[in-house]
Amino acid sequence: MRLIISFVLFLILNSSFAQKSNQLTEQEYLILQDKIRLNLNVNVDSSVVYANKMAKSDNPKHLAFANVALSYLMELKGDSKKSKEKYRQAFVYLDKVPESRDKTQLTSYLYNYGGLTEWKRGNFGKALENYQQGVKYSLQINDAVQVIKFKINIALVNEAVGNYQLAILNLREVSNFIDQNENAYTKEQYQNFKSNVSLSLAGSYESYFVKNETQKQLLDSAEYYYKRAITYSQNFANNKINAKISLGNIYFRKADYKNAEKTYYDVSYFARQNNFEKEYITANYNLGNLYYDIKKYDKALVFLKKVDSISAKTDLRDDNFLKANYYLAKIYSRNNEPELAYKYSKIYLDNFEKTETKLRDEALEVNYQLGVENLSGEMISIQEKYKYDVFVGRALKIFYVLLVVAIVFLLIKNIRDKNKAHKKMNALIEEFKANLEKKSSVEAEPVPVFEEIEEVQLKKENVNLSIDEAKENKIVEKLLALESKLEYLNADFTLPYVAKKIKTNTTYLSYVVNKRFGKSFGEYSNELKINYVINEMITNHMYRKYSTQAIAESVGFKNAVSFAKSFRKRTGVSPAQFANNI
Repeated sequence: MRLIISFVLFLILNSSFAQKSNQLTEQEYLILQDKIRLNLNVNVDSSVVYANKMAKSDNPKHLAFANVALSYLMELKGDSKKSKEKYRQAFVYLDKVPESRDKTQLTSYLYNYGGLTEWKRGNFGKALENYQQGVKYSLQINDAVQVIKFKINIALVNEAVGNYQLAILNLREVSNFIDQNENAYTKEQYQNFKSNVSLSLAGSYESYFVKNETQKQLLDSAEYYYKRAITYSQNFANNKINAKISLGNIYFRKADYKNAEKTYYDVSYFARQNNFEKEYITANYNLGNLYYDIKKYDKALVFLKKVDSISAKTDLRDDNFLKANYYLAKIYSRNNEPELAYKYSKIYLDNFEKTETKLRDEALEVNYQLGVENLSGEMISIQEKYKYDVFVGRALKIFYVLLVVAIVFLLIKNIRDKNKAHKKMNALIEEFKANLEKKSSVEAEPVPVFEEIEEVQLKKENVNLSIDEAKENKIVEKLLALESKLEYLNADFTLPYVAKKIKTNTTYLSYVVNKRFGKSFGEYSNELKINYVINEMITNHMYRKYSTQAIAESVGFKNAVSFAKSFRKRTGVSPAQFANNI
């Protein structure tokens, strides 16, 4: 009997111990969180280890975070299938977490990692949607640290789609906010934020220069922020090496070959010390490219052949590998060595063709799958439709006849409306194209908006108001200065805000805008926003891929409905129609 009792007690104790071992304390959970985040930019494999350790917990909160972190990490390692599976699991566990502040914060984390994952896949629209959702949850609990992360990531989306000015504006605001609230962060958090913001700002300035190569000062700004990124990235090896590579590229663009050479050698050494194979290949390619550019062909051969051999060993046949073989072929052709020139030319062309063929095959497969799915849906629809009896069928015939008549009528009306809208839209496009190189002096058609009660009252007060011309000119000058800084893209660009900004009162400001621009302040503000969107759509093909909600938020509209209404008033068509018809 004692033996049986002892055995039962042993089972109970063993079961309790097993359950306890699968639980993490809150402190252990937070420590693992920090370790996962800090290793993302240093050592992905270490982050995976910490995430898997967290995934052994029985707590759904811990499991939700572990799975969403693994989702991003799997995408970094190139396993998109597993990444998507982990992301779905994260939300399954999230549903099991009781409603609380912790759950709201955790939801924002999930959307942030979701955005990062879509960003890595090149799905910038989906990334932005995730960030926008996450911001809402962070604002609900006043999580300033997480809001800053979302703002940085949203700025990166703006940069990716070519909206460099807005990205720069957002990132500089974020940088100033971080500096003003330095005490709110730990030392590691502060350095991590400053590292990421500086790297992003530098990238935005460099990309903006590529679009406007006459503005050499943009390269100086890029250089300044890459150096700051290196300073703040002492504990973040991934950011540090990317900043160094980019700084070398800035020197190369400036034809400062000596500093470019030194920087690339530094990157090569740093990459070898930290086992960054891809970055090591990049450093060697950049050195080969630099020596080719300054006609030191023997040195160029050394580094380009190194890229070729390392890529073959590691199977990292990326863009650097292709370009290295291209330059090798050119050098051997110049050296009158046709056999070697042919060898490297063939490697370049074969790999280029394989890459393009794979892309075409993927596109065919996707289109095939979409077609099969649509066909299945149509077949089911047809089967359901013909289950009706004869009498219902006759009734449907009559209904279809009437429906066709109605559709024809609507189509004719729609075609007429579209023709009018297209004429208006084409006139706008020509107008904006003609004024791309200078600030448009043509007054655009006012965009009707619902005026605030305060502004209506101000209009009444303005009837008998009179101020001297010098003061009016000063107010207009300050307004134009705000326009040049794109201040009107902010959601808080309101009459009281602008009046305070230019050190006048709302009555004077409303009066001057009415007198000089012939419209209310609300109409003036909306017109600037809509004109900015039209200009970006015409000049920036990536901007047209934004969703209506994303475009609305990028220019400070509170919602997509009011933006779309104002846009249609200005152009005669919806934002999507305008983008599709450019």
